[in-house]
Amino acid sequence: MSDRAVSPSYLRLGVNIDHVATIRNARGGSHPDPLRAAQLAEEAGADGITAHLREDRRHIGDADIAKLRDRIGLPLNLEMAVTEEMLGIALAHLPHAACLVPERRQEVTTEGGLDVRGGRAAVGPAIARLRDAGIRVSLFIDPDPAQIAVAAELGAPVVELHTGAFCEAHRGGDEAVFRRELERLKAAAAAAAAAGLEVHAGHGISYETVGHVAAIGEVIELNIGHFLIGEAIFSGLDSAIRRMRSLMDHARATAQGHKTA
Repeated sequence: MSDRAVSPSYLRLGVNIDHVATIRNARGGSHPDPLRAAQLAEEAGADGITAHLREDRRHIGDADIAKLRDRIGLPLNLEMAVTEEMLGIALAHLPHAACLVPERRQEVTTEGGLDVRGGRAAVGPAIARLRDAGIRVSLFIDPDPAQIAVAAELGAPVVELHTGAFCEAHRGGDEAVFRRELERLKAAAAAAAAAGLEVHAGHGISYETVGHVAAIGEVIELNIGHFLIGEAIFSGLDSAIRRMRSLMDHARATAQGHKTA
């Protein structure tokens, strides 16, 4: 991490490069290369790189993980299901962090948070094995107090709050639902921080929604992927990341200014 990342006021940006691999895999070959995307993201101001190695290898592949681990200057966050196969891969490659996520083969994208309360018998040992190997573990969960409480009990140092419902509410245009989901995120972030957890957030975040999430003071990292890769088609990856970075910084600075006024 850079020096800026240790400031309590600084909001980190993790860039998910999965869908660069999706485009590559559409016709095979090696172009576009997720490694190149990761390197461009670093130059544009990203603080970390996220990649989800799925069971069906629909985008990121095993070779991508090896290259990213060895050839980027940023911390690598490996999104992974709680399976013996994925645990073995993580323990072999030793990424900086591993984010445990739910995974169903038929889903288009991750549809909700990991049920750590219902799955604690598997999640707890997975956290311990990864932690013992020096990998920082985060749990991708819905903004639900019950899930947060169990995450803290199981010893996960980080939770990443699923922002999908909030972002969908914004796109749907229902102000009441939007406000409800935003308050739900704020309450969850406060509860997680009070429980001693580091708070991240991600899923579905766009230029239009990032400011609301960035203004939540307990959140110290956002992970954004699909929107940035899609926007890069029109403006370039460098430009998309720099604009997102600027919107994040402006929202965080504005929120802190209001708090200290």
